[in-house]
Formats: sequence, C-alpha cells, structure tokens
Amino acid sequence: MKIALASDHGGFSVKMKIRETLERQGHSIQDFGCHNLDSCDYPDFAIPAVQSVVDKKNDRAILICTNGIGMCMAANKFPGILAALVYSEKTAAMTRKHHDSRVLCLGGKEFSEDELLKFVDIWMNTEFEGDRHKRRIDKILKLDFCEKEGGRN
Repeated sequence: MKIALASDHGGFSVKMKIRETLERQGHSIQDFGCHNLDSCDYPDFAIPAVQSVVDKKNDRAILICTNGIGMCMAANKFPGILAALVYSEKTAAMTRKHHDSRVLCLGGKEFSEDELLKFVDIWMNTEFEGDRHKRRIDKILKLDFCEKEGGRN
C-alpha cells in the first residue's frame, strides 16, 4: 500500500518509527516532513500529504502532531476525506470498519510509542464493512459536495 506520512516537530520521533515499521512491512512511504525536531507548522505538512490521497498518488495518510487535533482538523477540510483522530485500539478499528477513513491522525505525545504503533497496525489491517455504513458516510460526504467533483472513489 502507498502511504503518505507527515508530522510536525511534536510527532517527528513517532513518525520515524512508524515509517520504519511500515517500510519493513513492505509498504511504500512518501514522507512529507517534517524532517527534524525544529518547531514548525503542522498544516505545512498535512496539506500536501492529504492532497496526495485526494489525487490518488497515495492510498492513505498518517498524520502525527503533538495531540493529533490540528492534523485532523486540517485533513478534514479536503472534500472526500474522512480523517479520524484515534485514541484507542477500538477507535483504530472502528474508524476503518464503520467510517472507511483513509487518513489516520495521532497524538504523538499522548500515548506511548508502542500504543501508537498498535493503533497504526490495527488501522492498516482493518477492512471497511460497507453496507449500512456506506449509506451513512455518503450522507456526510454530501455536506462538502464532493459528488460534484466525481465522488470519493
């Protein structure tokens, strides 16, 4: 799978561990930054990473900042994108099973590295159940009029 990866300084260390883990599993990673611990602005990295998913250059994106909220807010501004801030193993699974999220947002300073890696593993390996959940998602996606631009695909 092709994965866009982005963080700010608050998520940099965890991003590097996630990148290493996903590459070891055979995924193709496009790292949009940041590339060090210097203070920076999360939208500068979230925007191109999520745009790559919208443009179908990447299948999914994982965004990490200090608490995950800023990255999630930025990602959800894009038509057709359903980004989820995950805070447990259950939410990591449910955001795929019921919501078909293609963007995972994590709080790099909110959980241990092991917990965050577990969230990523669950999210990467959980399939969308479709059916009644698709009907509900379609109602949400109509709010941003993405059907005018060819839908979600």
